[in-house]
Amino acid sequence: MGQKKQRLLEARRRQSLTDGAQMPSTMEPCLGPPATLGPQRSIYFSSPKSHSAQLGSEFFDQPAVPLARAFLGQVLVRRLDDGTELRGRIVETEAYLGPEDAAAHSRGGRQTPRNRGMFMKPGTLYVYIIYGMYFCMNVSSRGDGACVLLRALEPLGGLETMRQLRSTLRKGAAGRALRDRELCSGPSKLCQAMAIDKSFDQRDLAKDEAVWLERSPPGSREPAVVAAARVGIGQAGEWAQKPLRFYVQGSPWVSVVDRAAEQNSQACSDTAF
Repeated sequence: MGQKKQRLLEARRRQSLTDGAQMPSTMEPCLGPPATLGPQRSIYFSSPKSHSAQLGSEFFDQPAVPLARAFLGQVLVRRLDDGTELRGRIVETEAYLGPEDAAAHSRGGRQTPRNRGMFMKPGTLYVYIIYGMYFCMNVSSRGDGACVLLRALEPLGGLETMRQLRSTLRKGAAGRALRDRELCSGPSKLCQAMAIDKSFDQRDLAKDEAVWLERSPPGSREPAVVAAARVGIGQAGEWAQKPLRFYVQGSPWVSVVDRAAEQNSQACSDTAF
């Protein structure tokens, strides 16, 4: 009986040790796998409204000239009410420097209800109307009254919707379908194609849910940039000739090509080497 009792006690001791191995002590950390084995997602991208590639306020907080150049290659996105997204890569911009700039709407430092967006924080949209029916979209930069005009896009997504929007709003040639390169090759064409109107004035491009800016796709090459005179400001004296328009060299989507400026840019590039 003594041996039998001893074997029984030994069996109970082994069972106790086995049970203990499955119940980690509360005094020791559990190093096993997490309770959920599904794909994990960063808290920074957990919001359904977030756009992982969207450029934030810090991108816009720079002077007008470097901002105008930095815009080139970035992607403007417009989400319509039905969820359709229109996309275009920025290929042409113009910088307006503020009160000192005779071609700027803020020249002399004057502030009006119309140009208030130019004096708001960087990234604020300034949308104005020309000829009583067309819109132009600017983005405020660092410095009171300074901004960047978006002049042309390379259409990337939603081209048929852009074509319909442009055909509905444009004058003349009603029976001819617009070619792709005609959709966004000018500041007013851009606004028509992206359904941008005065209601977008003073919106924050870094936070808006209907229009925002995304960084160029990974691996994209830095574009060759041409600096040329701005377009349509012949009454601005010496400011009409300053090279404050920037565009991607060789892009077929640019509104106005300046061959002399391109040759000058090439000459400067060759001299650098």
